[in-house]
Amino acid sequence: MTISPLITLNDGHSIPQLGLGTWPLDDRQVATAVVHALEAGYRHIDTAVKYGNEEGVGNGIRASGIDRGELFITTKLDGEFQGQDRAVAGLEGSLSRLGLDYVDLLLIHWPLPGRDEFVSTWKTFERLQAEGKARSIGVSNFKPAHLERLLAETDVVPAVNQIQLSPAVTRTADREFDSRHGIVTESYSPLGGSGASLLQAPILTQLGEKYGKTPAQVVLRWHIEQGLVVIPKSANSERMRQNLEVFDFALSPQDLAELADLDEGPGAGNDSDRTGH
Repeated sequence: MTISPLITLNDGHSIPQLGLGTWPLDDRQVATAVVHALEAGYRHIDTAVKYGNEEGVGNGIRASGIDRGELFITTKLDGEFQGQDRAVAGLEGSLSRLGLDYVDLLLIHWPLPGRDEFVSTWKTFERLQAEGKARSIGVSNFKPAHLERLLAETDVVPAVNQIQLSPAVTRTADREFDSRHGIVTESYSPLGGSGASLLQAPILTQLGEKYGKTPAQVVLRWHIEQGLVVIPKSANSERMRQNLEVFDFALSPQDLAELADLDEGPGAGNDSDRTGH
């Protein structure tokens, strides 16, 4: 069994560097996936209210028999729950569906800057953390400009910023900002997302042959070597195991230089000033 290494967050808690993403699995699918993942050695599970599968995640956790203290569970509150009172109710609903007393990481799912509620939402997150209902708090899809407002107007620096990130969508400036402020960057859609052609890139096939790995394992290793937390989604138990088997090889500087050519530029990926829930 492979167990992911841990990364220490700015609040002193630790997050497994590789976890299981669960979108777009439904409650039934995700319960089975969580059991398989925990059997394979995963200890980090990522969900969200918007995914509609928190109840299934909770069912999978209980069915696994793994002690709660060994697990790192993340959920996210979307725009429906931005604002002080709505954020409190949002987390209470998540905890009820998950069957948990607390989550290890609570994220604002999207900044939605046009609504101008993410600062007040964050202040509520600070209180929820102080109450022990969220061990760590963070954000998702936040750009440096959004984070600058939080840093200027609130007291707690986000522990994590979860953003769309892959060798094709590298977001170098965002990652550098996070690093300067002690924020861990976490990658979603780390393999390029559904319908993406990233895994068909010839360089990934070449490197896979070089190391005896799949293109997906090469990409996941790229994330690991960038110091990122990464949450590939899979409902396939064999692929889950493969996704964990990325800690027994290392990419060379030459490999990383060649992978840099996959970057599609700063305009690639979603724009959280214009999209979100």
